[in-house]
This record gives sequence, C-alpha cells and structure tokens, in this order.
Amino acid sequence: MDLSNKVAIVTGGASGLGRATTDVLAAGGAKIAIFDLNAEMGGEAVKALGEDKAGFWSVDVASAESVEAAVAAVIEKFGRIDVLVNCAGIGPAKKIIDRDNNPMPLEDFSKLIGINLTGSFNVARCCAAEMAKNELVDGERGVIIHTASVAAYEGQVGQCAYSASKGGIVGMTLPMARDLAKVGIRVNTVAPGIMGTPLLRGMPQKVQDSLAATVPNPSRLGEPDEYGRLVRHMVENGYLNGETIRLDGAIRMQPR
Repeated sequence: MDLSNKVAIVTGGASGLGRATTDVLAAGGAKIAIFDLNAEMGGEAVKALGEDKAGFWSVDVASAESVEAAVAAVIEKFGRIDVLVNCAGIGPAKKIIDRDNNPMPLEDFSKLIGINLTGSFNVARCCAAEMAKNELVDGERGVIIHTASVAAYEGQVGQCAYSASKGGIVGMTLPMARDLAKVGIRVNTVAPGIMGTPLLRGMPQKVQDSLAATVPNPSRLGEPDEYGRLVRHMVENGYLNGETIRLDGAIRMQPR
C-alpha cells in the first residue's frame, strides 16, 4: 500500500513507539489520527505533525463506546481509514502470589488483558468495518498492525498477565488475517524486544547499559524509529500478511 494520502490511526500515538510511528507514517504521506489518553502529549504531536494532517482523540481502547465514537470522528474529519497501528498498552509486573502468599487481585489481570488484548481487538474490529468500505486498490483495502512483545514467547517472572496479553495478540494475528482476507485487509504484528522509549531512557545509565548488554547483535537498545520503519514496511509490502516479526536483536529473555 502506498501511504500517500492514506489515513492511519495509531493507538498510543502520543508517546513511545506510537509517537515514533506517527512520524514515519506521516513522512510517507499519510494523515494521522492519534488515539491516546494523554491529551497534552497528543496535542503536542498534532502540532508537530500539522493540524491539517493530524488529529487527536482521547480514547479508552478497552471501551466499545469510546472507540466507536472516535472511529466515527476520524471518518468525519478525514473521510476514510486505511491503516491501523495498535501501540496502546500497559505492562505492570506482578507475581501470581506475593511474598505473603496472597493471590494477585483478579482485577489486575483483567485490566491488563482488557487494555492490551481486548483493546487491540476492539480498535481492529471497528477499523476493519470502515476499511472494508474502501475501494479495492492492488488487491487491498486496508492494513492492521498490532504490537506484541518478545514476552509473548519468553515471559519473565512477574509477567504472567503481560505475556498472556501479548501472546493473545500473536495468536489472533493469523486468524484475523484469514477472517479479513475476503475484504482485502492484511494483518501483521510486531514483537519488539528492549526498546529505547522515553520511559526506558529515563532510567539510570547503568540500567540501560545492563539491558543493552543482554542483546546479542546489535548490542544496544532498539530505537522507536526502527519500530516505526518496520511498521511502514509492513504497510507497503503487499505480500506480507498474517505474520509476527520479532524486532529484538536476537535476544531471548531470561527468567529474570
């Protein structure tokens, strides 16, 4: 898919991997719709991208009503949706039982699954319904890209809920691609490793260096721009469908 004059929704697009992705897609000629909860950062992103080429909507991805309303607003502003990149997510670590053998509150597990997994599906289902209305060009009408994690494969101690949410994203990628094949919508997923997001870059340098040393090659943190460029490739490569690609420098996470 050629990004020129296409409309891309990026959830979690106000910061981190999502923010980097908005820059990369906009550079390719796309108009950007940011779905996020951080209105201040979302507004700053829109100003940087250009208010005629971008918009921000405060969206709870786990809420059907919130997403449906925001998708309708994007259609009203831009007239169509061609690309969805799901970057919104949370990742708090918590063990199944604590030091006193008290169980993890079920609501903690449910919240993480609700935002990361259900949220990704929620936005995808709404966007797919709009993409299906697009004219078929070169055999396709839209592209959906999810964000998983290497934790989907090698979850660490305390990551049971997080790994389950990201593993669910990996698991639904192929069947979603098969479901939407008949209407010309491709679906792929990126599973990032240790990425140098602003949050991680705010950690002490010793911590950053220690994390970077665990990456075989290149032995450094991944850059958000590298994630964005992989997303763009997934959009532009019309034969790439139903796949999850690890972006991790060949790392395999240890238990701790």
